[in-house]
Amino acid sequence: MERVLGIGGYFLRAADPAALSAWYRDCLGLDADENGLWRQETGMTVFATFESDTDYFGSRTQRTMLNFRVRDLDAMLAQLRSKGADVDEETQDMEGVGRFGWVTDPDGNRIELWQPA
Repeated sequence: MERVLGIGGYFLRAADPAALSAWYRDCLGLDADENGLWRQETGMTVFATFESDTDYFGSRTQRTMLNFRVRDLDAMLAQLRSKGADVDEETQDMEGVGRFGWVTDPDGNRIELWQPA
C-alpha cells in the first residue's frame, strides 16, 4: 500500500496574500522563499481529528488549525505580543506532551504553538 510521507504544504486563503505572508515571516519567523518553500527543522508532526463542534479551533467556521513547534513558548508569545499580535492569554500544559499557546493571525485563523516536552 502506498502512503503519504509527510506534510507537503499548507495553504491559506487571504484577502491580501502578501500582507499575510509578511505577518507569518515577521511575527513567527517563518522564512519561506518567494515560492512559499520553507525548510523546517526535523521533528514530530501530529495529525489528529476533532469533533465537528469543538471550540478548540476558536471560531466554528475554522475547519483546520495549524500547529507550529517552538523552542521557547514564553519567548514566542512575548515576541508576538510585542508586535501587537492577537495572543490568547491562556497557555496549557499537557504532561509528557508539552506546553501550548495560541495566536490569531490578521485574517482570523487561530494558530497553535507547541513547545514539545
